[in-house]
Amino acid sequence: MSDRHTFTPEKKEFEEKVIQISRVSKKTKGGNQIGFSVLMVVGDKKGKVGVGLGKAPDVLSAIKKGVKKAKKQLITVPLDGTTIPFKMMVKKGAGQVLLKPAAKGTGVIAGGPVRAVVEAAGVRDISAKILGSENQASSVYATFEALKRIERIVNIRSIKLRSIVDIEREEKEKTKKIQEEAKAKADESDKKEAKQSAKPTKK
Repeated sequence: MSDRHTFTPEKKEFEEKVIQISRVSKKTKGGNQIGFSVLMVVGDKKGKVGVGLGKAPDVLSAIKKGVKKAKKQLITVPLDGTTIPFKMMVKKGAGQVLLKPAAKGTGVIAGGPVRAVVEAAGVRDISAKILGSENQASSVYATFEALKRIERIVNIRSIKLRSIVDIEREEKEKTKKIQEEAKAKADESDKKEAKQSAKPTKK
């Protein structure tokens, strides 16, 4: 019998996405020093998302720093069911994005950098457009800023939103009602057929 234990990988609380890796060169007295800067997005897909830029001599160290910074800047994105509560257009630096709510089942209609941020936050249905620079970093920062503003407005105005749990409960209730109505119609139809079958046939 083997004494080895089965290794189960620990499930991470946050999903980590590498958005952009840049090679940077810094002039020093000893010559040019090469390093890397990595833009990271982290999110729990339940409303929390953060963005961070990590710089280090190697890519792995830069990723770790980026993740650490992103976790320090986490925000809670207010979700109205599976989408955002209202549209928001934001210009930050060279980046400009427009985020719009979408009906359930629409999915994420957005370019790569915007998609990475909203999906990490747990937004399942949204329509977005990149209006400014096509630079990935600019679009990520603009999207993050848009979500931060939505969070601020919802908190200031105390806007009541429906959670995904509420949406799913409503859908279950609707499905149950439809099934009950269909069953009632089927029962009624069966009763009518039984009555007609029971009627004596005229000779």
